Amino acid sequence: MITIAVDCMGGDHGPRVTLPACRNFLERNADVQLLLVGLPESLSAFSHLRAKIIAASEVVGMDDSLEVALRRKKDSSMRVAIQQVKDGVAQAAVSAGNTAALMAISRYLLKTLDGIDRPAIAGQIPNAKGDATTVLDMGANVDCSAEDLLQFAMMGSALVSVLSGNDNPTVGLLNIGEEAIKGNEVIKKAGELLRSASKAGDLNFYGNVEGNDIFKGTADIVVCDGFVGNVALKASEGLATMIVDFLKIEFSRNILTKLAAIAAYPIISALKKRMDHRRYNGGALLGLRGLVFKSHGSADALAFEYALTRAYDAARNNLLDRVQVRIAHAASLLVASDSPVQPDAATLA
Repeated sequence: MITIAVDCMGGDHGPRVTLPACRNFLERNADVQLLLVGLPESLSAFSHLRAKIIAASEVVGMDDSLEVALRRKKDSSMRVAIQQVKDGVAQAAVSAGNTAALMAISRYLLKTLDGIDRPAIAGQIPNAKGDATTVLDMGANVDCSAEDLLQFAMMGSALVSVLSGNDNPTVGLLNIGEEAIKGNEVIKKAGELLRSASKAGDLNFYGNVEGNDIFKGTADIVVCDGFVGNVALKASEGLATMIVDFLKIEFSRNILTKLAAIAAYPIISALKKRMDHRRYNGGALLGLRGLVFKSHGSADALAFEYALTRAYDAARNNLLDRVQVRIAHAASLLVASDSPVQPDAATLA
């Protein structure tokens, strides 16, 4: 039985979204139980044999500072949910709350794995192959060293091997061109480290990739700093929304376009499903001594259910152990600083 702790108060909508998502998730999975963390009065109406309410007296707001989240709200639903993972009561935690706060609290309570300087957020962007490209970092670290990017590649490889069953996923380094001589000094050094790791059998380095390769599915994993990754994520979501809205407008102009829409409905429906970013919701906070997943703050019930599913799959397939094995195997290449810099926490919510 997999146990997942859910911050039911986080995000733009709180229990109005998280509770319906939890109910649907429980009905679809018989081998899971949920710890619903939040204000008791907001969760009291929820009842399920495999759900338990864990009381929390505070809520981390989407605009709360790190000081408020860490020092002043020590009984927040977010912190209590992550505490369940630290205490071994739950195998994973899921929250749609403030990203900066989630990363800070998770790092404070769970600590980082040996050999990891900075945890990273790994998310998925749909690609032309009908699958998704895993991209990291997606917003936790704005400025990264070459060693950080190598660590991201290691952790991303473990994640994809768990979620896709591919034990040797390809890793691309996001750059302004495919040639090894392109990019700034950090990117060039990262390329050297990734090539060395690939030769040692620690990962499968494809080479440099460009922005359009994310959507082509050229590599299974694309590594970049959090600033670029977050921009890519939001751009992909905006593009998907624009295309769907464009089709709606064009096919509703007159009777002929409406008839064309009816004829093309199966294709339009398939395209809409493939580009629906809700199906890819749930970013893994990799590099911690516990599993934490971040849902978009604006997620609806369907999107939040997908975030729960990703946490469930990660726990069921021992993601944490696989990350540790990869990191240990590549220990000689990983340069972890004695005084790790606190990660920047760009807001994904």
